[in-house]
Amino acid sequence: MTERVSARRGKAGTEGKIGNDDEIASPKARAVAKSALKPASKTAKAASTPAVDKKTVPDKKAAFEKKTIALVYDFDGTLSPKPMQEYTFLPKIGEDPKAFWTESNKIAREHGADPLITYMHLMYKKAKARGVRIDREELVALGRDVELFPGVETWFDEISQYVAMRAESHGVTLRHYLISSGLTEIIEGTSIRPRFHNVFASEYWFDAYDLPYPKRVITDTGKTQYLFRINKGVEDLGLSINDHMPEKTRPIPFSNMIYFGDGDTDVPSMAVMRKNGGYAVAVHPPGKNRTKCTDLFNAGRCDFFAPADYRRGSDLFKRTCLLLDRMLADIRVQEEMWRLSRGSGSAKS
Repeated sequence: MTERVSARRGKAGTEGKIGNDDEIASPKARAVAKSALKPASKTAKAASTPAVDKKTVPDKKAAFEKKTIALVYDFDGTLSPKPMQEYTFLPKIGEDPKAFWTESNKIAREHGADPLITYMHLMYKKAKARGVRIDREELVALGRDVELFPGVETWFDEISQYVAMRAESHGVTLRHYLISSGLTEIIEGTSIRPRFHNVFASEYWFDAYDLPYPKRVITDTGKTQYLFRINKGVEDLGLSINDHMPEKTRPIPFSNMIYFGDGDTDVPSMAVMRKNGGYAVAVHPPGKNRTKCTDLFNAGRCDFFAPADYRRGSDLFKRTCLLLDRMLADIRVQEEMWRLSRGSGSAKS
């Protein structure tokens, strides 16, 4: 028995294993042995653990943000059958609408002037000649009498309900925007003004001169600026949109936008939308000539066209919903790809 124990001890010594204290020859050796048995300190553990670059670790609180859909509308001929000035302003100053627009366009041609600046100047020039004083408050009040196409007033709630029902991806936001060469002041008086997230329209500067001076004029091509403002999230008109912004940082991709218009004045906006992956819908008065819409469709300017009937179940409603279905599906696909790119996909595959 004694020989067997001695043999085991000798073997342990030759392999460098640590035995009992009485088996170690010197106090110094015993001290070294005890220190070897102590657990490593926190400092030592930290030193032996590779540093983690926080930048490479996905932020679990981050969320896919490109989930806002924007529906953008022209006003005259799109939401309303006639130019808004014809309902209230021109009758108030005793002007025949057809004669007024003929005169305004003639002046613009003869002087090489912008037709929109010309009409804004001519309206107030004629009002002053007839002794009719119209200020900002008066224009807003005139907006209450502007006629809208069937279903426009209920359209916003109906479309919102459809998106809410179809959006399998949580957090989808629907916004409505208006871009018009008409007057901001008249639009403010309409019943649908509160339904828009923002309105970009021509506007007067009432305290500039004896006659109100155009503060902002939105031309056919100028409308496209506001599409990019929506796309980039730069809706403050005091800020420039000319700085470069990478597509991936723009809050509302064009692919999440639909533009609604009615004719030639909307061609630049429709072209910008479709060129950048967005959508366009052309409308025409119900029961009236649709030639302009078919021309726009055949020229590839719009995805769909339909009568300007905004009631639920109409062709316009159904075709808009088809585009919304595509958008919602794209948003879900992009969100899933975003999750996978951040390493947050399911561990099971």
